Amino acid sequence: MNKYLEYYGISEKVYNLVIESEKELEKEFKEVDNISFLNSMKVLQAFNEVGISENDFNSSTGYGYDDLGREDIEKVFAKVLGGEASLVRCNLISGTHALSTTLFALLRPNDTMLSITGIPYDTLHEVIGIKENNSSLISFGIKYEQIDLKDNDFDYDKIENTLKSKKIKLIEIQRSKGYSTRKSIDIEKLIKVIKFIKNIDKNVIIMIDNCYCEFVEEVSPLEIGADIIVGSLIKNLGGGISRTGGYIAGKKELVYLCSERLNMPGEAGEVGATLGINREFLLGLYHAPYVVASSIKTAMLTSLVLEKLGYNVEPKYNEHRCDIVQNIIFGNKADLINYCRGIQKGSAIDSNATPEPTDMPGYSDQIIMASGSFTQGSSIEISCDGPIREPYIAYQQGSLTYDYGKIAVMIAVTNLIKK
Repeated sequence: MNKYLEYYGISEKVYNLVIESEKELEKEFKEVDNISFLNSMKVLQAFNEVGISENDFNSSTGYGYDDLGREDIEKVFAKVLGGEASLVRCNLISGTHALSTTLFALLRPNDTMLSITGIPYDTLHEVIGIKENNSSLISFGIKYEQIDLKDNDFDYDKIENTLKSKKIKLIEIQRSKGYSTRKSIDIEKLIKVIKFIKNIDKNVIIMIDNCYCEFVEEVSPLEIGADIIVGSLIKNLGGGISRTGGYIAGKKELVYLCSERLNMPGEAGEVGATLGINREFLLGLYHAPYVVASSIKTAMLTSLVLEKLGYNVEPKYNEHRCDIVQNIIFGNKADLINYCRGIQKGSAIDSNATPEPTDMPGYSDQIIMASGSFTQGSSIEISCDGPIREPYIAYQQGSLTYDYGKIAVMIAVTNLIKK
């Protein structure tokens, strides 16, 4: 053991801190394992009911006509996520792209979109038109309104007043916090707010940005009344296997509109070459419950260790979780940068690279980003990033296995303490 610790410069003090913290997490880890087991059963049942076979690994080119594997994949994802249908495609390049596709598919000029979780994630600002863009929803005559959260919960009075005073076509709920300081939205809060909304207007479309949340809990938002959910396959559901892609799932007629927007009216989901990615999508989904569990355990360990070192963390190690994101509030620029650099050192790919704050498309602040991933931008492997702005929060996500996550945390803490 010592030769490995010496290689990374990990002191006995840091090693013991992590190991002792790990022992304190036995109860929390057991709960994570139970959820992983249930979600694994859910995935296996979907594979079995659809009858996935080796033939589903076959590829298509060109128009992608009669791609039976693609069709079976979308049946599996629909079953796993609790929807009537799904659209699972390699040409959905990110979660933001899947969200953009959904919004443009379901909204028309003079329709109003309402966010009830405050301002959405930075990369959606130009999609919506919060930040001016001639291709935005607003530029096409679609209206946008938002209601901020109130004490980390929905503002029910404002939601009710808005729904009763004007026609809202679509309500958007972003579950994960993004680069904000609020808490993420768990299933219990979703159950309550969806029932509340539907009692006022049963026809309003409830769209959930489900990125970072899949398989963290036992229940999908579609199973408790949401109309459509959206996410990325280089995050939770890709299991570290999918190299690209996204999904849209929910009511059949809504998913159909999204497929027409992604492809073309009239052909919808019947076209789209898979180019050899079918096996990755299936294998990634198969691995996903375990990978998400590893990510959650790594986040819990990080939370407890960094709290012991005197930093504010959110969520706490023993708090209920609904996404894979762990916030570490450093309070200063140097610690944020040094911790992220430590995560990069503890990664398999580009471990010799030194992350620097830089401008990134879709963000107003410079971003420091550690992501030594096999797939570019794959948050589920292990990554840590944050905007260079007060209070200097690191947003850590992922780890394909808990052991790799534990090692990365040891190296990051070592880098933090040394600097």
